[in-house]
Amino acid sequence: MSESSSFTDFINQAKALVLNEISNEHFGVSELADAMHMSRSSLLRKIKKQTGLSASQFIRKVRLEEAKALLEETELTVSEISYQVGFSNNSYFIKCFREEFGFPPGETRKRLEEAKEDRGEANDDESSDSLSHKRVESKSEMPRSVISKHKNTIIIAVAGIIIAFISYYYGSSSKDSIQDSDSLKSIAVLPFKNLSADSSNLYFVNGLMEASLGKLQKIEDLRVISRTSVEKYRGSKLSIVDIAKELNVKYIVEGSGQKNKNKVLLNIQLVDATTDAPIWNEQYNYELDDVFELQNTVAKKIALAIEANITPKELARIDKKPTENIEAYDLFLKGYEISQNKTTENLLLAISFYDRATKLDSAFALAYAEKAIAYYYLDEFKIEKKYTDKLNENADKALLYDSKSDISLMAKALYYVSVNEFNLAIPHLEKALEYNPNSAGAVLFLSDLYARALPNTAKYLKYALKGIQLNLEANDSIGKSFIYLHLSNALIQTGFVDEALENINKSISYNPDNEYAPFLKLFIEYAKYKNLEKTTELLEKEWRKDSTRFDILNEAAKLNYFQENYKEAYEYYKILNTLKKEQGIDLYPQENLKMSICYEKMGFEKEAKQFYNRYASYCENDKSIYQPASLAFKYIYDGNNDEAIAQFKEFSNKSNFQYWIVVFLEQDPLIKKLQSHRDYRRTINSINDKFWGDHKDIRKTLKQNKLL
Repeated sequence: MSESSSFTDFINQAKALVLNEISNEHFGVSELADAMHMSRSSLLRKIKKQTGLSASQFIRKVRLEEAKALLEETELTVSEISYQVGFSNNSYFIKCFREEFGFPPGETRKRLEEAKEDRGEANDDESSDSLSHKRVESKSEMPRSVISKHKNTIIIAVAGIIIAFISYYYGSSSKDSIQDSDSLKSIAVLPFKNLSADSSNLYFVNGLMEASLGKLQKIEDLRVISRTSVEKYRGSKLSIVDIAKELNVKYIVEGSGQKNKNKVLLNIQLVDATTDAPIWNEQYNYELDDVFELQNTVAKKIALAIEANITPKELARIDKKPTENIEAYDLFLKGYEISQNKTTENLLLAISFYDRATKLDSAFALAYAEKAIAYYYLDEFKIEKKYTDKLNENADKALLYDSKSDISLMAKALYYVSVNEFNLAIPHLEKALEYNPNSAGAVLFLSDLYARALPNTAKYLKYALKGIQLNLEANDSIGKSFIYLHLSNALIQTGFVDEALENINKSISYNPDNEYAPFLKLFIEYAKYKNLEKTTELLEKEWRKDSTRFDILNEAAKLNYFQENYKEAYEYYKILNTLKKEQGIDLYPQENLKMSICYEKMGFEKEAKQFYNRYASYCENDKSIYQPASLAFKYIYDGNNDEAIAQFKEFSNKSNFQYWIVVFLEQDPLIKKLQSHRDYRRTINSINDKFWGDHKDIRKTLKQNKLL
């Protein structure tokens, strides 16, 4: 058999396997490699040689060609076909289709009809049969059993196969279809309209909306979109169906209300967005003192209408009144509305309303909690904290009067974040999620803490994926860009390279001006292609766009250091250290050993010694999982290779460390001094094996939790 024939058979086999799993959105490069009984690297190399495409591009091309054939042969909608060929994000499918064929999928049938007219074809059935025949002919190299199984897969998909929320390789925060399984009990409460003659009563109407939202969020069987995500639709002219598609929910609650002296009037309706038909609508006219009964009634009716499962504990949390004092509640709502715009002036004004509310009800836990949170934001990013004691005092009072409130727990967690006791913040945030499974705030804080303060790549990815379900951040392009940037970072840290690349490209497509996305993409592409010189060249190009970027300066220096371009590395470190000194900040202490080596190479012995001492101090005080790896490099520099190996062995027992350790560990020039050690290769392999073992476990866990 000729080499050309062998490659043709190989590509045909790969195509058949992709088609066999066409509706499985998670069938990617790793799965194809497993199905073909070959290593991932061998698969990538063979596909690249034969087609000029990467393996993921090849899989996508097969999916898109199948989509085009289905558009030509069936009456299925674009949305239905996108799911059948493994795209759970319709917008992304349309984008890829246009890139592949030069026109959107919606034009396929029109172009087909025009082609028929040009050929003078009159019989639609006959031409359809002809097309079907041609399509089977084009796949004649595939076994008939594969084609048959593929058709059965499509039938199953139409019948309602479960599709995970995360889009093609985990992606989307807004789908164009609201038919997926995750949306069956998903709901958004749109901003209520203020019908009061007095426009200043908007805060009260917003409070009714917020209370309805908050009570529904306590039900684990529901997925409830956050207020920040729905606020964009205040006064929107979009239809209910379009809003539901953007938010990826099945149900929409909309309402209007007014407060007139001691009366509250509320008009509310629940809409099934798949049919754009109201499930129920009702008008409520309550005395102001009974507003809490009104809120509870509305929440329960919504949950009942969409057949949500409510546990007795959830029901008790829904029924709980925040206060018995309606005047205190009114003051609280005023403060809460003001605090949504977190300027210093607004936060201080909000605190004054909370103070007045707690004077009227000294056991008003929610007011204490929101007051504590306002103090946190007043001090956020400040080197010198002014409000730590007040933050802690109010958080403690909130917990004293309601220890089962997710807001009280969030407030105490933020105190621990403020004083850098991150390990104590975690249990409070996790407990907050127990009481409010839809708390976007708790999820985002957990994601950030596991990314930054208490590094754990598995938990970082878990909460990043969870966050994309709950916190769509108003659905504007800039917000989406940063959501995908955050998710891409979590994915690459856990070794999901192709998926990270998919999501960073989405980040850039939503906002080409997002300056951090191209920076991250460079390193994701390095992880994929391992071209250090090209990555350095592109990174230096990014630096020329903004020569004051600390992150770019540090990484440009590091990449040159890895290539033993010590002079170039020194020049970048020199600029970085000058900027750090000018601004009085201390960043990247873990890089001080590299700085020491570069300064030493340039003959600056005194500065080199200072950097070494700082690095030694950093290693001594480091409490993270990375301390053994950091110490290992110190021991290599000191010439103590046995101790370096011992530290690397200890590090190989750590769990969920970043993929960058695997990617760059053996790029460091210092490692060459260790390569002759008898235990070197075994130790390095054990580190790699540990990472990929964790990666496999993460993939399994995410699939079990329907996050993958």
